[in-house]
Amino acid sequence: MKKVKWIGLALLLAAGGLQAQPVRPQSAHVVTHQRTTIVTDPSKGENSYKAWGVFPAKSIAVRRIYLHLTLGSPDTMPTAHWDYCDKIRIRRAGGKNAPDLAYELGRMLTPYGSIFGKGWQWSWRVDVTDFAPLLRDSVEIEYLHTGYEPTTVGWALTLDFEIEKGNPVAKPLGMVPLWNAPYKYGNPEQPIEKSLTPVSYTVPGGSHFTRVRIQHTGHGADRPRNCSEFCSRWLEIYQNDKRVDRRDMWKACGDNPLYPQGGTWIYNRAYWCPGDLQQPDLLHLPVKPGSAQTLKMVMEPYTATANIQAEEQITSFAFHYSKPLARADVAVEEIVVPTQKQQFFRYNPSVQSPRIVIRNLGSEPLKTVDITYGTEGFGQKKYRWQGYLSFYEATEVVLPGAVDARPGATHNFGVSLSLPAGSKDEWPADNQMQATFKAARTLPQTLLIAYKTNKAPGDNHIFLRNAATGDTLWQRRPSGTLPDTLYTDTLRLPVGAFTMALTDTGHNGLQFWAQPRQGDGYLRLLDTAGRLIHLFESDCGSGEQLAFYTDPNFKADTARLMGAFQMFPRRTTDKIELDMLLNKAAPIEVKITVDGLLQQHHQYTMLQKGKFTYHIGYLPKGRFVVEVWSGAQRLFTGRVNRD
Repeated sequence: MKKVKWIGLALLLAAGGLQAQPVRPQSAHVVTHQRTTIVTDPSKGENSYKAWGVFPAKSIAVRRIYLHLTLGSPDTMPTAHWDYCDKIRIRRAGGKNAPDLAYELGRMLTPYGSIFGKGWQWSWRVDVTDFAPLLRDSVEIEYLHTGYEPTTVGWALTLDFEIEKGNPVAKPLGMVPLWNAPYKYGNPEQPIEKSLTPVSYTVPGGSHFTRVRIQHTGHGADRPRNCSEFCSRWLEIYQNDKRVDRRDMWKACGDNPLYPQGGTWIYNRAYWCPGDLQQPDLLHLPVKPGSAQTLKMVMEPYTATANIQAEEQITSFAFHYSKPLARADVAVEEIVVPTQKQQFFRYNPSVQSPRIVIRNLGSEPLKTVDITYGTEGFGQKKYRWQGYLSFYEATEVVLPGAVDARPGATHNFGVSLSLPAGSKDEWPADNQMQATFKAARTLPQTLLIAYKTNKAPGDNHIFLRNAATGDTLWQRRPSGTLPDTLYTDTLRLPVGAFTMALTDTGHNGLQFWAQPRQGDGYLRLLDTAGRLIHLFESDCGSGEQLAFYTDPNFKADTARLMGAFQMFPRRTTDKIELDMLLNKAAPIEVKITVDGLLQQHHQYTMLQKGKFTYHIGYLPKGRFVVEVWSGAQRLFTGRVNRD
């Protein structure tokens, strides 16, 4: 049995001008998988990776447990390609002779990784505190990787359990498995309503509420509705014949923080997106100790007519808890802005309006919170939030004022919560949090904007705002642009902080490889000498933003090499064109590969701009990756399909 070391952490709030506060609860980390190379088993469609971890003893009080999951490019093979549904499960708790539980802790939908190169990795986090009674002593954790792609591509997987010690929010009193299976959907021979049978149980003594935890994703592509991966359908939960929840099982994917990806990442799906660790649905149901309960799950009626294959993968449990141990208890859950956390990549860096998430962990409604916040080395700010949060409800709070920072520098941002005078937080240790962030960059006061529309410019709105006042200083409206047209504008800005945004109501960006008919657009910023200083990602789904400061003494970073690349078409039977613009001349290599195997190699001694044609019609049909390199620096990666 593998022994995993505990790593003690003290999460301290740096001084930074903020008042000293009790530190967050002492944490430990249990890492069960450390850059484990995972591949599929095409003969079975799934491959199991198990490892043992030593978790806290049952005598140690545990308050919260978070699972941090990281996928990276493996050391010995190219990154995997496909969006598969993987599961993290508790197999055995208490030792090798314990029963096999196969309880799902989390669900990972892998990204399209064909364009991710060496050194790439991405991390996600999910709260798994409900399983704390099982995550004790020796526990066997399984990562079940599904799919059928070749074993020559894979992922580097890390599973890291972060454990906060301290009194639980409420005492766990037991659990009941509910619906746990892949259920046929739309199959007239196996109607889902006959499979999702009601579950009855008796609530343990001392129970105050039951938390229903559901992981649910839809898969398959039937006719006529393309269920279940690409069809929206509703789901209802009933407690003793009373409906307590109804939701559409559908998720928008164009705003995924992990972008671009090497596949159809922008397409909305059946409650999941490629490249996402799914957050479970949590329902809090009031109960009386010893009462009889019946839970029922009902899905929208549906019958497929052809290619009948739709499947609803559902895992669910009912966890019983005592009354919350504290009457008054607020916690800061996340710092959304400013931070370097990858899950908030689309919102950062920012120059204005810090954003945090707070949660009520007390039994009494939360109506008022005093918030102290600021960047280390700058003055602190105060804000009073007013609202209404029932137990375990959370909300995002937008804090007034600038994100204080020195342009381009790395800083620490701290936030501290307190209840108004006369109230006392009964667990103050989670009232503060700190985040490291890199401040926005500096640009010149005079900017040249080059905006080339695609064939659907009615989807796109580009605007620049003064961050402090919110005033719009410049914009290109959808109604004022023509298809396939280059617009150039010169902006002269005062010294200050600004935000420029590109929005796309079609949620498919200025370019998307699977939709060649929409064309290929771009948005670039240049200085007065015509040198490239910033490039918006064209394959950006719902859009992208840039926060920046202006400086009259701006000097271009001549040591940094950057480039803008336009490759079209992304689906072809013969040739592709690659248009390059660099901020300075440099030696360039263009590599065209399949699963890491080189198919074409083109070298240019010194190049600053140019348009090049590459013929791939003689190569086998399929997915190709085009990379542009200058020495050891990869400047561009894009997917092309040879149809």
